Amino acid sequence: MSAVAAPGPLAVVGAGPVGLSAALAAHALGLPAVLLEAQPRAAAAARPGSRAIFVHRATLELLERISPGLGEQIAARGLVWRTKRTLWAGREVHARSYRPSSAAPPFTSLPQTVVEDLLRAACDRAGIAQHWGDPVARVASEKGGVRLRTAGGVAHEASHVIAADGPRSTVRAEAGLALRGSTSATGFVVIDVADAAGLAEPERIFHYRHPAVGGRNVLLVPFRGGWRVDVQCRPGEDGGRLIDEAPDWLPGVLPQLPAHEVTWSSVYRFQQRLASAFTDRHQRILLAGEAAHLLPPFGARGMNSGIADAVAAARAVHTATVPAYALARRAAAQQNIHAAAGALDHLLAARPRRRAAQWAAAAAAPWWPRAGRWLDAAPYGPQLRAVTY
Repeated sequence: MSAVAAPGPLAVVGAGPVGLSAALAAHALGLPAVLLEAQPRAAAAARPGSRAIFVHRATLELLERISPGLGEQIAARGLVWRTKRTLWAGREVHARSYRPSSAAPPFTSLPQTVVEDLLRAACDRAGIAQHWGDPVARVASEKGGVRLRTAGGVAHEASHVIAADGPRSTVRAEAGLALRGSTSATGFVVIDVADAAGLAEPERIFHYRHPAVGGRNVLLVPFRGGWRVDVQCRPGEDGGRLIDEAPDWLPGVLPQLPAHEVTWSSVYRFQQRLASAFTDRHQRILLAGEAAHLLPPFGARGMNSGIADAVAAARAVHTATVPAYALARRAAAQQNIHAAAGALDHLLAARPRRRAAQWAAAAAAPWWPRAGRWLDAAPYGPQLRAVTY
């Protein structure tokens, strides 16, 4: 006979940053919630790599609202760089520095693993019920609520479920919702390089056609404790080989570091995918984060949009506005996908017209600052008129 956990009004499946934020948001609204995670807690806490390293001000404000002090903690643990530069084949075409301000930082840059540590600690302080190391295997949504059963045979009953269990979401599959979209043909390499001391004045640097890595595009982003190095592979190129050769080319890409200790690396292709709907037909399951959408990382919309989903989902359960949530957050995801797709198109420059525009802008940048600003902004996607992530 299987065990039955005490029923609650809300179950959150997935204890990444999105699920943890959803549980905290529910708690802030007075909704008892249970958090269900497939991995053991120790394994989740020991995940390698910096992953999503950029937390927007809007996200910090959301986290501060649902758990007072949390946004400030995350901001204090991160790094704020105040200068950004863009170079073309080793020649600077744009630079801008921002003055320090006493106001809340526009962002903070730190490993996702640190953000998750702080979120878990906030959930512990709030007394949120948590079940780790037992994946959800079956989900049945009905008019009156949702029944979940884990692989270990534990049953949970809830009025609603927030699915934050990632791109291979079991909850989404059980609800019969499809994740549709495309994957880029070109691969990218991401490498974390340790920088324990930290530079006095760290800068974000984007290189078109970096001469030290065979003319590939390279993005360098500092975060607390290290540097993120993103390299665009050539068509058909083996990214694994590029990682193996990193000791040869990293000194030319990061000359500001005395040593180049690689702490994590990965090869990936950008995905642009969107769930067919963000709620099931009974409006009891709400998709959030990568269970609902997969975005290229341009503009740091992935984790940030997922946390916005999480807070909005908890509010929708509290106010009985699930259909409005599903429409609004799906529209936000579509807008983010559109912006990221524009950035990807610019980076790949597959069309002759796009390549010609880049070359022309690079040639004009020394005497026409607008051209340099366009080269600097284009890889991150168009600015959205309203914050939708």
